[in-house]
Amino acid sequence: MDSRRNVRLVDLGNIEGTMTLEERILGRNIGIIGMARSGMAVARLALRRGGKPYVSDSALESKVLSQTVELTKLGISYETGGHTERLLQSDYIIVSPGVPLSLEILQQARTRGIPVFSELEFGSWVCRGKIIAITGTNGKTTTTTLIGDILKAAGHEAFICGNIGLPLSEIADQINDNAYAVVEASSFQLETIADFKPHVALLLNLTSDHLDWHGGFENYKKAKYRITENQNADNYFIVNKGDAEISSDNPASSARKIYFSTVPLIESDIVVRDGSLCVKKDGQLVQVLSAKDILIPGPHNLQNAAAALAVGVALGLSLSTVALVLKRFPGVEHRLERAGRVAGVNFINDSKATNVDSVCYALKSVEQPIVLICGGRDKGGSYAPMIEAGRGKVKGLIAIGEAKEKIFVALAKSFSTQFASSLEEAVITAFELAMPGDTVLLSPGCSSFDMFENFEHRGRAFKAAVAGLRNGKKSNEKISG
Repeated sequence: MDSRRNVRLVDLGNIEGTMTLEERILGRNIGIIGMARSGMAVARLALRRGGKPYVSDSALESKVLSQTVELTKLGISYETGGHTERLLQSDYIIVSPGVPLSLEILQQARTRGIPVFSELEFGSWVCRGKIIAITGTNGKTTTTTLIGDILKAAGHEAFICGNIGLPLSEIADQINDNAYAVVEASSFQLETIADFKPHVALLLNLTSDHLDWHGGFENYKKAKYRITENQNADNYFIVNKGDAEISSDNPASSARKIYFSTVPLIESDIVVRDGSLCVKKDGQLVQVLSAKDILIPGPHNLQNAAAALAVGVALGLSLSTVALVLKRFPGVEHRLERAGRVAGVNFINDSKATNVDSVCYALKSVEQPIVLICGGRDKGGSYAPMIEAGRGKVKGLIAIGEAKEKIFVALAKSFSTQFASSLEEAVITAFELAMPGDTVLLSPGCSSFDMFENFEHRGRAFKAAVAGLRNGKKSNEKISG
């Protein structure tokens, strides 16, 4: 077994599968690493359920002051400035998505037989509703939000949560038996599950990502495949048959499989035929809607729509309801989001594109000549695929962040490339390169943590810079010119 995988709940001294909620949480000493939103959500939920949480963060208290003030008011013990022996007095430890499993304190925990679980695992213990979990390299946020909207349109109560921003633990005890939790699940979270068992698990696609974290593509894939490992014949595992990596592995599952594909000639339960999204029913293809009627643009969003339709089929939802939502769903913030138009130049915020494959999707989805802004913290992959995706489209590239030199080496022979020291400078430079009718596209292909708190922070900064252009000197110069 991979040494980084968690110890299962059987090691808490109970027979696996028979532990009640109270036995899992009530009276337990629960160590929590991280005072960001996930960690704080676990602390509050543990306290409400009779646990004894202890929260630890490596940051100095001055950096997490609002959190420590709240913990003090709640009577929850904590430490800042590092992780100490106190954490090892826990029955188990909950880690937030961004906490590396290589931490020395977690290595010590494993040596002592202390289980390490993700926030996703912890929240699932409390959630009484049916969980729909979505993972994959790209499209998770869009598809998670889309499925939530489809469920609501069909008259169901649905909570959209997980790696999308709202932790499952923050709302788990609000989700009743008749409701759905639609959960975006990252590889970080899935790596430390134990009994997490979604009613519907959805695997969208797999390309190289987070190689710096997982130590290689095979480990990354194994983490993703864990989404189905606890499912049984009463559950559904929805798989993209058109994805080469997934199809070559054909991940094992005890759940009922539903396949979707947007690749021509690949036979699946949900397919695209003659320009329409179709469902195979009793050996016949039933047209759900024309692909051109799907509001969100691009081939990757056709894939996301097919995946959402597959979930609708698994849950027995009305196909007409699914089609209606697909026709009006506008997409999500920071994913090919229109950020304004200045002097005839269009600006698109694709800050959610944190890997190269996602950038390639974006480049294929934008028709106009493009000035591309990319860069940030490198994640270990190759930038070479952007060459073909941007050929004939990218008229200029502005590289930012820690990865800018690596991007220059990889792409400067194919695209006119220059550096910017900040995102605001990149926006100004891109605007000066662009002509009316061109698009300035922020699609970083990297994580945001070298310059920003997260991709949302980066996207907001981009939109603020565009707003500054609209009202500033540079924009006036361009208009008058």
